[in-house]
Amino acid sequence: MPRPLIGITSYLEAARWGDWVREAVLSPPAYARAVERAGGVPVLLPSLGPAVAAEHARHLSGVILAGGGELDPTLYGAARDERLGEPQPHRDRFELALARAAVQAGLPLLGVARGMHVLNVAQGGSLIPWLPDAVDSHELHTGGGHVVQVSVSSRLGEAVGDRVEATAPHRQAIRRLGAGLTPVAWADDQIVEGVELRDHPFGVGVQWHPERGDDRLVAALVEAAARSGPRSEARPGTRDLPGSAALPQEARR
Repeated sequence: MPRPLIGITSYLEAARWGDWVREAVLSPPAYARAVERAGGVPVLLPSLGPAVAAEHARHLSGVILAGGGELDPTLYGAARDERLGEPQPHRDRFELALARAAVQAGLPLLGVARGMHVLNVAQGGSLIPWLPDAVDSHELHTGGGHVVQVSVSSRLGEAVGDRVEATAPHRQAIRRLGAGLTPVAWADDQIVEGVELRDHPFGVGVQWHPERGDDRLVAALVEAAARSGPRSEARPGTRDLPGSAALPQEARR
């Protein structure tokens, strides 16, 4: 049986090698190594435009929405915050389109940190743009590690157990859940740190980075992708995603 192709979203940034400085497709190698260890074939996906998202969903066996900078708050109806980094509209638009295409096609999907936020906004949800303004316990999330409680009856719980030691700091969090998403992991202050898509072969988002040392969740994605195989067309009976109409027009192009 062919090894499943797992697409990994990436940065499109200026990079230096030799005497050149050029725009380059960049990805931390931990994602690709975790996919390979799990038996998949990693494929980097450059943020070249949302129009190709549906093609990726047709030909890949699974997708990882990788971590990175914060989503532009205007994409979910909030004001832009100067404390956030510069928006990356090319990446935001591409990944929102890819998330919607993956959900519609029933493509196994793992959202990591920023990727969980992309999945939530793609489904019509919203985020807390700057977490330290919203909770007194923000140091739990912006400082060192903390324990995340996981629902043992969830796909996430089946992969990682009932608790995870999360070390990834984050300055944004889910405020309103997107359509079809269920919370399955929480910090002690009840900030949602894991979500799943209902009625989907494998649609999981987590606030931490499972590719850094603990590959169990990446392995679960690759296993689900191997069962599903590549998609030549959308799953029969699918339609426009619930919640997509709520997105700003810019994000839907």
